[in-house]
Amino acid sequence: DGRLTFYPGNQTVDLPFINFMRRYGTVFLNAYTNSPICCPSRAGSTTYLSKNLFFFSPPPPPAMWSGLFTHLTESWNNFKGLDPDYVTWMDLMEKYGYHTQKYGKLDYTSGHHSVSNRVEAWTRDVDFLLRQEGRPMVNLTGDRKHVRVMEADWRNTDKAVNWIKEEAINLTQPFALYLGLNLPHPYPSPYAGENFGSSTFLTSPYWLEKVTYEAIKIPKWSSLSEMHPVDYYSSYTKNCTGEFTKQEVRNIRAFYYAMCAETDAMLGEIISALRDTGLLEKTIVIFTADHGELAMEHRQFYKMSMYEGSSHVPLLVMGPGIKKQQQVPNVVSLVDIYPTMLDIARIPVPQNLSGYSLIPLLCGKAENEASPRGPRPSWVLSEFHGCNVNSSIYMLRTGKWKYIAYSDGHSVLPQLFDLTADPDELTNVAIKFPVIVRSLDKILRSVVNYPKVSSSVQEYNKRQFISWKQSLGQNYSNVIANLRWHQDWLKEPKKYENAIDKWL
Repeated sequence: DGRLTFYPGNQTVDLPFINFMRRYGTVFLNAYTNSPICCPSRAGSTTYLSKNLFFFSPPPPPAMWSGLFTHLTESWNNFKGLDPDYVTWMDLMEKYGYHTQKYGKLDYTSGHHSVSNRVEAWTRDVDFLLRQEGRPMVNLTGDRKHVRVMEADWRNTDKAVNWIKEEAINLTQPFALYLGLNLPHPYPSPYAGENFGSSTFLTSPYWLEKVTYEAIKIPKWSSLSEMHPVDYYSSYTKNCTGEFTKQEVRNIRAFYYAMCAETDAMLGEIISALRDTGLLEKTIVIFTADHGELAMEHRQFYKMSMYEGSSHVPLLVMGPGIKKQQQVPNVVSLVDIYPTMLDIARIPVPQNLSGYSLIPLLCGKAENEASPRGPRPSWVLSEFHGCNVNSSIYMLRTGKWKYIAYSDGHSVLPQLFDLTADPDELTNVAIKFPVIVRSLDKILRSVVNYPKVSSSVQEYNKRQFISWKQSLGQNYSNVIANLRWHQDWLKEPKKYENAIDKWL
């Protein structure tokens, strides 16, 4: 959650290395994902300033790797990412003489996601309501000496550290090192079966002690009957419509913050390795994420939402030529990473990209110096087409406004939030400000023909489902009944099969 990287969010948990980056670099106060889920957000996402570039991220997205919006790459869900031979910024940096190295989670061509995850995305237009995720829960492991909870991430961090100390220090060419982590993503919940989603917030007492419980805000929830219909669908499929005590909610949030603290420590290992080798002063370090975590805001956990907890991501940059102790209020997004990387390496930036280089903002230059393409837009776009949401969603953030349109723009009511007056996004003022809605919808349609895109996604989902169903033959009824939604499905299997047949 990007809000944890600046005040007041950073009062909740001790993040010393995020704070180090803030002190010696720039933090973006309004950075957004272009699609709040793993693969699509990654799919779309050093100059004279620097010899080296180090990119650190709890997972990046097709938007980040391609520099293009999701509707252009057609990275519709966690299974459909970029074409495997797509030219990423890292490919270009290697072509132009950089030594490149990747460790950890990439997730921009296709995620390692279950059949259930795909089927849930394809069938979201079906007229049924089934729980897809395990109920969010916490799990405390180990003792006060247990530091390495997410062992896979620590192994990849160790690899990156060793590479810096043993390889990078001896290079005669500049390098670009990428490290992708799973944390602070919730863990799979084994108690509910291997296909039942990642709904466990897991940490140890060591990390939990970094969290200030008294500072944890308990989110206000709308009643289920007052929820926006898409929010209700998401809350139900995420298994969050049941009763939760305030202590349960506080614990989920505390454990999530503790997982963020563990992530911060991995960032610290990288910074320390660069400092120990004398490379820190010559290296640009970038920290970002593919999406945030709702952690029980709006009666949801996980991502797949345009609310701030899900769509607002961290973005911090430090290194030679980067302005120190700078807070940038401009709205930016992950598609800006691609042109920024090329700008850093002094590689010609393609003109067809959706994003704009962040270098002018990082160096404290005026907006009119921003780009040969002209000034960056005053808005950012995010969109989502995957599971846990029964409609394509499009979000336009500009100034104090967040506008969210759904599907074809008519069948589902839009949302409008004034983030200055209502930072918790509790009051939809779309009906109150029709002129603002029309103005923002006009901008949105100039960027993406969203009714047409929604229709394309619906057709894609149906084609994919039919192909999958045909591949199963006689096993179809048994397989579909035993996906992650099995606890609900098995109560009335014929009813749900009939609903799918009607949809097809």
